[in-house]
Formats: sequence, structure tokens, C-alpha cells
Amino acid sequence: MTGKLFGFFLMPQVSYGASSDRLSNRELFPSFFRTIPSDRVQLQAIVDLLSLFNWNWVAAVGSDDEYGRQGLSIFSTLANNRSICIAHEGTLPLPRVQESRDLGKVESILRQINQSIVQVVVLFSSEAAARNLFQYCIQTNVSPKVWVASEAWLASEQVIRLPGIQGVGTILGFLLQSSPLPEFSDYVNQCLTQAANQTFCNTLGEAPPQSDDDVVGPQCPQCDDISHKDIASGLDHYQPFSVYAAVYSVAHALHLSLGCNASGCPSQNRTRPWELVSKMYDLRFSARSLTLQFDNSGNVNMTYDLKLWVWHSNTKLELLTVGSFREGLELNRSQIRWHGQGNEEPVSRCSRECEEGQVRRVKGFHSCCYDCLDCKAGTYRQNRDNSSCTVCEYHQWSPDLSTQCFPRTIKFLAWREPVVIALLLLLVLAVGLSLVALGLFCYHWGSPVVQASGGNLSCFGLGCLTLVCLSVLQFPGRPSRVSCLAQQPLFHLPLTGCLSTLFLKSAEIFLASEFPGQAGRLRNWLHGPRAWLLVALLLLMEGALCTWYLLAFPQFMMTDWQALPREALMHCRVRSWFSFGMVHTVNVALAFLCFLGTFMVQSQAGRYNLARGITFAMLVYFITWISFIPLFANVHKLYQPAMQMAAILLCAVGILATFYLPKCYLLLWESHLNSQEFFQSFLELGPWDRGEDQEGKAVKKESQ
Repeated sequence: MTGKLFGFFLMPQVSYGASSDRLSNRELFPSFFRTIPSDRVQLQAIVDLLSLFNWNWVAAVGSDDEYGRQGLSIFSTLANNRSICIAHEGTLPLPRVQESRDLGKVESILRQINQSIVQVVVLFSSEAAARNLFQYCIQTNVSPKVWVASEAWLASEQVIRLPGIQGVGTILGFLLQSSPLPEFSDYVNQCLTQAANQTFCNTLGEAPPQSDDDVVGPQCPQCDDISHKDIASGLDHYQPFSVYAAVYSVAHALHLSLGCNASGCPSQNRTRPWELVSKMYDLRFSARSLTLQFDNSGNVNMTYDLKLWVWHSNTKLELLTVGSFREGLELNRSQIRWHGQGNEEPVSRCSRECEEGQVRRVKGFHSCCYDCLDCKAGTYRQNRDNSSCTVCEYHQWSPDLSTQCFPRTIKFLAWREPVVIALLLLLVLAVGLSLVALGLFCYHWGSPVVQASGGNLSCFGLGCLTLVCLSVLQFPGRPSRVSCLAQQPLFHLPLTGCLSTLFLKSAEIFLASEFPGQAGRLRNWLHGPRAWLLVALLLLMEGALCTWYLLAFPQFMMTDWQALPREALMHCRVRSWFSFGMVHTVNVALAFLCFLGTFMVQSQAGRYNLARGITFAMLVYFITWISFIPLFANVHKLYQPAMQMAAILLCAVGILATFYLPKCYLLLWESHLNSQEFFQSFLELGPWDRGEDQEGKAVKKESQ
């Protein structure tokens, strides 16, 4: 009321005890100042203290008056902003004649606190209400707690002198930092000494001239009964200093307004109230050892000391300074003495702190009560308050229980992979055998076994088979656009060349077996330039398919960020599986025709069965590529290139082992079978039958 009234006239007021947060409203109280901070500052310090110790499950109790209710309201707001949950909240009845309902309310509050896991109680109340609460705590043996005190009762003698107060637990709170005033204590002690003198007391009863009757001694007959003990708490420098600072703030403002100096005040002009208000805002003055200044809300910028109750021999209390608060909280943990065994720091949480890589799933209405859930691979926890795991970016990965994501490394089928090394060894073997076979065929060019196998065409087929083996070198290593495009043509074209030579030989065998009367005339189309023309046509057909494949559905290099848990897989991707299958059609057709032309052919007694080698070669071809389809579909993308390498090499080695190597065996270890009689059915229309091949005759004589 007075604040609004004097504010209407802009008359400055300086309070030394009003801490209500509403008084900071400049619209309602434009001329109000105070030498203590707002309750909001003290409560902010309390919230910082709770956060520092990770106490997020607390009880809040206040006195049932404006001081307590407003304090609880501000504390609730500040605590909610810092994720501190209030498990129990209540107000204490004001001291009066003991009524059962008042005791019942106190009992209810304490019972709720005592039966819960709350270990910290914020008590923002007047000293009388706090005294009643602790008195009941001592009587009912409430388990020790941590009591965070408001400034109103932290240094109260009413509470400190309670018998058994030492057993309620740990008590700490904030007091304004101040400076001792020894002169004031000396002055009070001098007055008490004079009051003990009866003559002095008698003089107080004599009314001075022109004084009212209610000013003098008759109104205070017990003046001589006051002792130092009765007012000791009031002499503590925490309270008188605020009064001292308030008086000096006005004095300094007047000093500035009147332009005074050490010798006096030269200005004789009267100072108006609103002029003094403007000086108060700009005022910066020293009170004892402290420098004070009012802010825009009329509050003074003072520091709070964090005080801890420390008992010495259970009789003497020391308010030990263990920290301070101005713009932030500073704490000396090593000086704090807790009530638990071994000076163990109390824990006041609804749920345990989640471990690294775990997030909270809230239970019920309080965010402080939760279950801890693990973050799976590919997700992580950003901060401790997360309620869900955050998914890593596509180019990142994380393990289980992670708090961060890591960049993915590039992965491809490297040359050093064990499976690649094994396939390369198989490649060396296949190429080596192919070159040995080609060398033997060239060395024994005119022999019946070579001519029966196709002569020039068989050497061409061996060369193509060598290129088929070498085509697997396109699959391992870091993929590129060129390597992805070259993989299929470099494999299919040489394979078509090899299968076309086998197709010509199987066609020749089929004609001799099924159409013996017309075999001589038809065989002319399977030898010489016409045979090479047919091979060229088949290669042209396969080349057309490969060109269509490269133009319409080319393989492309891509980076798959999800195929592997920690790496990014770089591989060649097939754009269309239909077109991929179409590229195989020419080779599949050739292999199928070769198989049809040879698998039912019966060999003559004493003659070489050339059809059997082609049949088994085609069986190996079909078994390899039929098995390739399900294996390729189910193998991991990283090893799909290795699967293609294996299929190509097995196909090539199968053809080499079933068709070409048996001829090499005859040339090296069964030379007596290398005769025209043994291969007669395959040499009937050859030029050597007409006596034109001298080497063939020489071999025949050797065999005889």
C-alpha cells in the first residue's frame, strides 16, 4: 500500500527487509528501492544448488503467508525450467494457539515426506513456522534429511535453540553477504549497561518539556529487564547491515543531488523527490567493505553466501561458508559435512541416472521418474534429458549405447580380402593351364587329337577361355564408372567365342551321328572360312546385346550407406536384372545346343568319344550358372562381385578340365592313342585323309 502511494508521487523508498518479487515491478513501484535482493534471486540460487547435486526429486514446503506462498510459486517455476520435480508440496500453518487441524496438517506433510524416497526438503518459510515444523520433526523422529533453508530462518535463534535440532539432518541455505558492524554492538551494549543503572531508568520516566505522555518510560516498565542475551540475534551483522546500507544509500543520493563535498553542500536549492529517484538509479556507493549499486528494478547487486550448519560438541553452532552465489553458484564440496555415514553425499532422485547411450521413458506425470532405454546401433543420445534416441545421418554410424555418431568409411571388395586372394590363386591356375594347353595344341598342331578337336578353332577357343578367366580382374578393387561398364562385355564376348567353337564341333558330331548319309556335304559348312564366319556372326550377336545393355541399362557405380553397419559400400549396381539376363541368352543358347547335340551320341568301339567332353563341359556350365542365381541373390552385396568371379572361374575351369585337358593328357602321356584310327570319325573329311597331311601319316607310322 505505502509503496504504491509513495510511488504515485515518485517519492523514493528504501527498504531493508522487503524481499517480495512483486516490488521489482517498475510500473507499480517506480520509486521503490531495497538493500536486499528479491526472493527470486535467493530461489534461483537454491535451484542452482539442487541442480549441482543432481537433486531432482525434492519436497517444497512454505509458510502459509505471502512470503511462503510467493516463494513456493517462484520455486515451482524455476525448478520446472531446470527439470527438477517437486514430489510433495505444502504450506505450514502460521503460529497460533495449537489447534488439532494445524498439527494434523504438519503431520500430513511430514508423513508424506518421510514415507517417500525424497531426501531433500526446500523450506521457504518464516522462522516461527519453521520452528514449529522442526519441533514436530524432533518429536516424531522423522528420518534425517537435507533441509535447504530460506534466509528468513537459516540464522534464526528460535530454530537454533530447539533441543534435538542437531538430529534433523543437514541444514544449509543462503545468507546475504554483509560486513560486520562492531560499533553498533558496542552502542547497544553501552545502552544495556546504562539501562541496568536504576537512576538512568528513572530519568527515562521523566517527561521532557512539551512531550507526549506515550513517548516516555511509563509505556516500557520492563526496560531494565532486557539483557544482551535477549537481543543477541538482532546484533548479528546479517540484519543490521541492510539497515546500514539503506540509510547510507539515501545519504549518498542526497550528497550527489545537492552537489556536496567534504567541506559542505554549496547548493541551497531544495531537492525534489523525483530528482532524488533519478540519482538513486545512477548511485554506486560503498558500505563498509562492499560496493553496492541499484539495478533497473531497484534491487541491489549483493552476493549470497552459502552457509552450512556445523555443530561443535552438539552445543555450539557455526554457520560455515561453503560457497557463494552472485551470477552463478560457486561451491567448495570438500567443506560440506553431510549427516550420513562416511560423509556420503545424499541422493534425492526418483530414478537412477541413465548410463551413457540410454534415454529416458517417462513414467507417470513427473519427468523425473523414468525407465532407461538403450539406444540401438545407428542411433545415439544427444544429451541426458533425451526421451528418444536420435537417428544418425545417412553418412554416419554408431554402436549400441552411443552418445555420438561417427563418419562411415568407404568399403569395397578389396584385393587383400581372403576370398579375393583365393580366387586370384584359382585365376593363376586357370590361366596357367589354359596357356599350357594352348602351347601344346600349337606345338602338336597337325596331330589327329588337335585336328579332331577343331584345329584353329580349338586354339581360338583356348585363347577366348584365357580371356574369360582374365575378365574377373574387373571385379575386385575400388569400383569406377569404366570398370562397372566393362565387367559384362569383357566376360560375355570371350565366352561366346569359346562356346561358338564348341558349338561347331558339337554340330559336326550331331550330323555324323544323326545324318551319316549327308554328313560329308553338311560338314563343309562347319570347316574353313564358313566356320569362322559363323563364329563372327555369333560374336556379333553377343556384341549387339552387350551394346544394347550398355546403352539402355548400363551398370553404374553407387555408394550404399545402409548395407554395412559401419562402412559405406561402394559397388557396381545392376540397373535391370532383365537386361542382365538377356546378355546371357546367346551363351545359354549355345551351351544348350552343344548339350543337345552331344549327350545322346554313342561312340564307336575303339574310337575317341569327343562328344562326352563337350557334354560334361556344358553340364559344368549349367550347374555353375544355375547355382549362381540363388547364391548371388542371398550373398551380401559386399561379396557379390566375388560370387561373380567364382562363377566365371568355375565355368572356365570346368570347360578347360572336361574338354581341353583330356586332349593334353593324350598328347603328353598317351601318345600311342594320338592316331588317325582313334580319331577316324572326326577326321574323315579332313585334308589329311587324302594324303595331303604328311605329319598325320608320320604319326600313323609311329603308332604302327
